[in-house]
Amino acid sequence: WEVRFVVHIRRMPGGRIVIPGVRVMPTPHSARFQDHFADLTDPRRRKVVYPLVNIVAIAVCAVIAGADDFVSIAEWGRQKRDWLSKLLDLSNGIPSHDRFNAVFAALKPAEFEKCLVSWITALHELTDGQVVAIDGKTLRHSFDKATGKSAIHMVSAWATANHISLGQVVVDAKSNEITAIPKLLQLLEISGSVVTIDAMGCQTAIAEEIIKGGADYVLAVKDNQPTLHAGIAAHFLDHMEDNFAQIKVSQHETTERGHGRDEHRTYLVCDVPADLPDSGRWKNLKRIGIAISETIRDGKPTDDVRCYILSRKMSARSFGAAVRGHWSIENKLHWQLDVTFGEDQCRIRKGNADANFSILRRAALSLLKNEKTAKVGMKNKRLTAAWNTEYLEKVLLGS
Repeated sequence: WEVRFVVHIRRMPGGRIVIPGVRVMPTPHSARFQDHFADLTDPRRRKVVYPLVNIVAIAVCAVIAGADDFVSIAEWGRQKRDWLSKLLDLSNGIPSHDRFNAVFAALKPAEFEKCLVSWITALHELTDGQVVAIDGKTLRHSFDKATGKSAIHMVSAWATANHISLGQVVVDAKSNEITAIPKLLQLLEISGSVVTIDAMGCQTAIAEEIIKGGADYVLAVKDNQPTLHAGIAAHFLDHMEDNFAQIKVSQHETTERGHGRDEHRTYLVCDVPADLPDSGRWKNLKRIGIAISETIRDGKPTDDVRCYILSRKMSARSFGAAVRGHWSIENKLHWQLDVTFGEDQCRIRKGNADANFSILRRAALSLLKNEKTAKVGMKNKRLTAAWNTEYLEKVLLGS
């Protein structure tokens, strides 16, 4: 953003940083908005009236402040023109809603998201070794009967500790999440993290892609991998009978009360047994685990057992944290997008506009979640940003 300053420096052979008259110092990370969008391809071929950075910057600010379509983005820009003119060159005014729509329909989503994520991660340093949850979500009203366009389904990556959307890809209409997840992994910097995916993503190619990226995996195993699933369940069941007297197992238990239910969870992990069927196909497979959930709701007990494969030798406590952390993509990302940002009701559908607006929402949510001074919910954070430009600046600057 404009108020962040960047020192232009020269890197010498061997990696030394040299600034005339200044002693050697580390390279600063630019958090200027313009720096991260300099390489974004402008899809317009005719004479450009409104700079692309203006269109993107106004859209980001407006969505943070509560805008949920292009009409409201343009109107917010007009209402806040005096404030925006301190940050942007608005000599040609504020674009119309049709202009916003046309530009976002033509922008390449992968490029646009790369720029946004680069800017956000410059503002908020990611926690090393954290859990990155990957899951899919359908934008239910993005379909268009007139053109035969189906509702788009997107696979997202969510940094659970920092509450930052790291990336997303649109699932091809003739494909599914299995082919989309590797494409998403190739776009991400996941080195050192633990990637969690539900049973749909429990595929050998996906496991290999995670390891290739320098990360580890915790993958849920269900009936789509029947031999492996049966082997893990049988192994733990057999050794439960003698309370794991013959094998070394790590165990962690938690108890929670709330939302009308009592829930007791048990997490168990152990090294991969030599006779585990189908284990040889999984890259760097080191441990297997199960998560047992015993829930009482309205006096009625229910049990749930989930099996997992792990490429990192972690304790049951760490395994439980990874499993629990995975579900934050549902209640801290997907739920918020539907309830606070109205994503499921949004009817934007022209070209790439639906995918790009989805990227805008995720970026806005990440920035709002990382603003800690306002002790209110997400809805009221957006309202405060709409009313108070000083607060909006806090959100934008990560301060």
